[in-house]
Amino acid sequence: MKNPPVMDATTRRWRAALFLFMLATGVSMASWVARTPAVRDALDVTTGSMGLVLFGLSVGSMAGVLASGGLVRRRGGRQAIATGAGLLVAGLLVIAGGAALEVSAGVFCGLALFGAGMGLAEVAFNIEGAAVERTLGRPVLPVLHGCFSLGTVVGALLGMGLTAARFPVGWHLAAVAVAVAAAGVWTVRAVPAGTGQEEAGPEGPAECDADADASASASAAGFEGGGGRHPDGIRGQLAVWQDRRLVMIGLIVLAMAFAEGSANDWLPLLMVDGHGTSATAGSLTFMLFAVAMTTGRFTGGPLLVRYGPAAVVRASALVAAAGVTLVVFSDNALLAGAAVVLWGLGASLGFPVTISAAGEGVRNASARVAAVSTAGYAAFLVGPPSLGFLADHVGLRNAMVVVLVLLGGAALITRALRTPPSGAGEEPPGAQAPGARQSDLV
Repeated sequence: MKNPPVMDATTRRWRAALFLFMLATGVSMASWVARTPAVRDALDVTTGSMGLVLFGLSVGSMAGVLASGGLVRRRGGRQAIATGAGLLVAGLLVIAGGAALEVSAGVFCGLALFGAGMGLAEVAFNIEGAAVERTLGRPVLPVLHGCFSLGTVVGALLGMGLTAARFPVGWHLAAVAVAVAAAGVWTVRAVPAGTGQEEAGPEGPAECDADADASASASAAGFEGGGGRHPDGIRGQLAVWQDRRLVMIGLIVLAMAFAEGSANDWLPLLMVDGHGTSATAGSLTFMLFAVAMTTGRFTGGPLLVRYGPAAVVRASALVAAAGVTLVVFSDNALLAGAAVVLWGLGASLGFPVTISAAGEGVRNASARVAAVSTAGYAAFLVGPPSLGFLADHVGLRNAMVVVLVLLGGAALITRALRTPPSGAGEEPPGAQAPGARQSDLV
């Protein structure tokens, strides 16, 4: 990037809006997670049935992620963020109503809407953040993702306090919905129109190289009905799995995503049901996990520069496995609660670093990153219900042994994350995905 310009007021507002809404989404997610014991008690369902309720979040998230790319290419990132914000707010309100009325189907539908909103915003935020980076000539995405983790800390603290005060979960989530709506309105007004739409068109950004511009033009032609075939379509994503290295990377990201997602979905209930703590202590434990995730994402950059992704992810998997081991096998609730710090630190870098490694040193980075991302979200989709069903038979603590086994397996195959020679990878060539930039590692 040549001669990075000084940030003007418009760009500063654009960047601040992205930070604010990522913070708001983190608060909303943690607010839901921290109150899962209260929602479970309000619905009066078993752990296995709660897994089915959580399945709504997974289904909605997957649907949102799959739909996001097309919406961004057609309407731009701002439209995707606006749609995602609307679904987030609607989902929180429906969850609040379902919990207040003690209707499991209502909470399921609310989680599906909430997940769809999160999924739609996922791709759009990476595209917008990458565009701000090009404008400023310096990294923005690390702080953007860190804001989400920081939001989870704020949301966990809020949830812990309101749980201790026995504040009704319905009113809590409704208040969070109002805050997310306000942040969404300000963000949509501050984000310029057509960012992702312009990047997918024939006139790509000046910063992109010729191959990336050609790929973007072909993508636009295929998507708009020009007779071309989109390189990131279903066939393209399936074809890249012929690469053995990518299969290994997919297994790693599945394990790391499963480790992160299982904590997000079950950690408060794990402490309440598995270790006999109070609901307030369960919320505090999730807050510790969120703090550890935030710390890892803000401080992991120097480790990646010094040791590389393979060594960092191997160490991360082992640290997370140590935390899960203590949570599962320790009979001391205090020690188990402290061990979630190791769980969070270990899980913090695994997903983003592995996604980035899938697109480094290869020509068809876009299709590879899309395929590996899908594998990661599949872990979020399968994890909650499968652990819930298993917990009905062996208990929630013992069910977490699955997470431990996956982390151990991932640690054994991290050599796949080493960057291959430049130009390696399967055809057809494609532009690097905006979400797979080196600056998106933490």
